[in-house]
Amino acid sequence: MFFASRYVQDPLPRSYRMPENSIPKEVAYQIIHDELQLDGNPRLNLASFVTTWMEPECDKLMLESMNKNYVDMDEYPVTTELQNRCVNMIANLFNAPLRDSKQAVGVGTVGSSEAIMLAGLAFKKKWQNKRKIEGKPFDKPNIVTGANVQVCWEKFARYFDVELKEVKLSEGCYVMDPKKAVDMVDENTIGVAAVLGSTLTGEFEDVKLLNDLLTEKNKKTGWDTPIHVDAASGGFVAPFLYPELEWDFRLPLVKSINVSGHKYGLVYAGIGWVIWRSKEELPDELVFHINYLGADQPTFTLNFSKGSSQIVAQYYQFLRMGIEGYKKVISNCMENARILRKGLEKTGRAQIVSKERGIPLVAFALKNKSKRSAFELSKALRHDGWIVPAYTMPADLEHMTVLRVVVREDLGRQLIERLISHINAALSEIEYDAPLVPTPKIAFTVEVTSSDDKDEASLLIPATSIQWKQHKPQTISKAKEVQVFGTKTKGVC
Repeated sequence: MFFASRYVQDPLPRSYRMPENSIPKEVAYQIIHDELQLDGNPRLNLASFVTTWMEPECDKLMLESMNKNYVDMDEYPVTTELQNRCVNMIANLFNAPLRDSKQAVGVGTVGSSEAIMLAGLAFKKKWQNKRKIEGKPFDKPNIVTGANVQVCWEKFARYFDVELKEVKLSEGCYVMDPKKAVDMVDENTIGVAAVLGSTLTGEFEDVKLLNDLLTEKNKKTGWDTPIHVDAASGGFVAPFLYPELEWDFRLPLVKSINVSGHKYGLVYAGIGWVIWRSKEELPDELVFHINYLGADQPTFTLNFSKGSSQIVAQYYQFLRMGIEGYKKVISNCMENARILRKGLEKTGRAQIVSKERGIPLVAFALKNKSKRSAFELSKALRHDGWIVPAYTMPADLEHMTVLRVVVREDLGRQLIERLISHINAALSEIEYDAPLVPTPKIAFTVEVTSSDDKDEASLLIPATSIQWKQHKPQTISKAKEVQVFGTKTKGVC
């Protein structure tokens, strides 16, 4: 009888103040539940890399562990052990040179943003320590990235006073050029960040070439500039689809790697990981020891209290899926991305921008080069429930507008076919080749005369010819007077 009760008749407080009186729990639930209906459907949100579906058994485990504080290691030793197992599994997956299979150095984070902050801080602190020992200035650190990096790299640079040196993109090359990146490295460079799975196009950057070129430069200069790999999107793709690809700790200069468990790690939003090559790569200054929770506990995260659910969920996926399961899921995603790519090519109006070798993602532009048409297509797809983002590319490529579809585990073949159908229908509704309406041109001469009032002047438009149509010009013979106030016209001139 909720919908016949007074609670749906009375207006809710909209002043963002806590209400004076309590309401029944069922009512509170229903009110919030109903309002959330206006959100988009997460399954149809193709803008996001974040996992939107997990098995019911994992959902149950997450609910059971939601009330455990992840940082209370002494009170919840099993949860801590599950995190340590995950760290070691990921380190082995990334070919870390471990002396002991249980001694990997890493930590679970809220997401890749926190992981990148920690890795960047480790680079900065190591560089500063070395410069201090050498008696050199250490107040102007910089880090080299491509212009295609995710915004969290800009946050790191701004929050922690590090200059961000971006390698600009170019037509046909939508990721960082390793040669240009190495050319930008100087004695103040704390590291170079390579991306395995660009946010814009899903493409893998050539970490192997970057490692080789940077090794040569380090030998010539005596520097030891390291590499961090931002594998937020590709870290759980490359090991299963391209095991021969050298991008990880097999390369000597790769000192740290971050990966998002909530992307192709197949866990709901809120879990990332950062792994270091060895203990030596994590400066002691970044590790804090606390004992007020019952025992000595080392901690090196930016956050403190948080739930244990995502840690438990990540361990569930590793245990449940194994290498075989991850291979199957990621392979299916890539096959669905291939089907989508072919469907878009058949329209004859889409130019595929993404590469086939990368993460399961299809980025495409419209051949007519119109920014407006790309945004119109994105808006039209919303009518069918799809969220497909349209965005302009970074500096030097701002003329390009791209649409992107992220293919996740829950975007199956049937939905891909429906999406292609809806894209075709939307494209048919958009008039690409409509002739541009000529803008009327007004040619006139002006004469500004002063008056006794310092704040007022007159704008005279004498015998002005206004040509609206080429075959029928119209001439205004009489001069018109427009009042000017404060040197700006009043109204539209």
